[in-house]
Amino acid sequence: MATACSRVSCSLLVLLLLALSLVGSVHGRLKPSDCQPRCQYRCSATSHKKPCMFFCLKCCAQCLCVPPGTYGNKQVCPCYNNWKTKEGGPKCP
Repeated sequence: MATACSRVSCSLLVLLLLALSLVGSVHGRLKPSDCQPRCQYRCSATSHKKPCMFFCLKCCAQCLCVPPGTYGNKQVCPCYNNWKTKEGGPKCP
């Protein structure tokens, strides 16, 4: 009886871990068609909307990821975070 319960528990744990790993991978990787709405939200709080949208869309097309929120959280998207300008500043908003 104890073995059957532990097998069920282990099976449920494995399924939970698989589900969590899928959610994590879906959160980071976008389809190119998802870039426009994500960048619109990302750039919604800035007063420089055109340049923000231009660079956000460019970064999203390259990285297939846009950080959540209107500012910060770049650690969620390493490609987006690490892409720099020639001067060494951040390329992605």
